[in-house]
Amino acid sequence: MSAMHPFDEALTLTPLDTPSSSGGCTWKGQTHPLYQNMVGPFGGLSAAQALQAVLKHPALLGQPVALTVNFAAAIADGEFTIQATPVRTNRSTQHWSVVFTQADNTVLTATVMTAVRRDTWSTTDLPRPEVPSAAELPRASTQDRPTWFQRYDMRFVTGNMPIPWDGREGESLTQLWVRDDPGRAVDITGLAAMCDVFYPRVWLRRATPTPAGTVTLTSYFHVGARELAAASSGYVFASARGVRYFNGYFDQSAQLWSEAGGLLATSHQLVYFKE
Repeated sequence: MSAMHPFDEALTLTPLDTPSSSGGCTWKGQTHPLYQNMVGPFGGLSAAQALQAVLKHPALLGQPVALTVNFAAAIADGEFTIQATPVRTNRSTQHWSVVFTQADNTVLTATVMTAVRRDTWSTTDLPRPEVPSAAELPRASTQDRPTWFQRYDMRFVTGNMPIPWDGREGESLTQLWVRDDPGRAVDITGLAAMCDVFYPRVWLRRATPTPAGTVTLTSYFHVGARELAAASSGYVFASARGVRYFNGYFDQSAQLWSEAGGLLATSHQLVYFKE
């Protein structure tokens, strides 16, 4: 039997109370040494853990459609508690509140919307750009990068980390192919994490190692379990661009497509930066 994937190890949650069919449920989670960032854990992992707490709740209705994560404070290495509560359930939609605490302090809050999806007319107004395939591109170096970078095979089309840091302003667009390392079938939690694989756009825009950190991240999922199963363990094409930089904060938008060209998710995040 093969060992559990590190990402799935990090998603392992232990119930601290008896899950209720309608009320909140509290879980024990913990950070993972293979997903460490410069300060605290990789934010994409924390987003996936928040989503996992909802997915494990017995009252879950439907599939995730939207996830918003607010990073209230740095999460310290070690254990934390997650409380997931369904705050409103309708016939086909459900709204959730999720709270992470450490030492009785709130370090992360999240909201999740799930829904029972029905087959309807569907299309995409944003096709995947025509770019070289992952096989045509070299894997990006993980040298001198935070530990979590080693958990992803990243192949940049454009917008790799600035070299040199020369303060020359330029384009904020990054495009890359990405997949888990070791390989892992793409699922909704993995997709939630991949929505945060982009380093802060201000670094690329200014070619300056500016202190920065995500404040809030919202991801919208445009696929269900069937479409994700079709994506298998292949690469995901991910694109991100900065939007507006103003008085210490900026936003960046992102899109993620499957190898076959299907739009999997879109996301938008607000990032704090310091001069």
